[in-house]
Amino acid sequence: MMVDYLLRLALLLPLLGLMIWGSLKLTRYLQTRLVGLTNGSGSLELVETSLLAPGLKLAVVRFHDREILLGCSRNGIVRLGEADGCERRPNERREIFANPSKSDF
Repeated sequence: MMVDYLLRLALLLPLLGLMIWGSLKLTRYLQTRLVGLTNGSGSLELVETSLLAPGLKLAVVRFHDREILLGCSRNGIVRLGEADGCERRPNERREIFANPSKSDF
C-alpha cells in the first residue's frame, strides 16, 4: 500500500510541476498577444501605474505626445490631468519640485 502511494506520488508530482510551468508560459504568451504590447509603436503607451488602494490606482498614459493622468477604479476611469509629453528613459524619475524645502505644502 505504501509502495503504491509512493509510486503514484513519483509519477504525478513531476506531471503537476510540468502543468504549472506550462500554464505560466501560456499565460505569459497570451498576455503579450492579447494586450498587444508593441513597445510604443502605436499612438498609445502606458507610462506608469501606481496602486493607491485596493481597486483604486493612478495611471499615466502617453497619447500623441501628451501625458494624461487617469484615475482608475472599479466604477470606471476618470481623466485627472494632462501635460505635454517629454521623452525620458524608462527608469528615469522626474523631480516634482526643484527645491522640496521651498514647496507650498
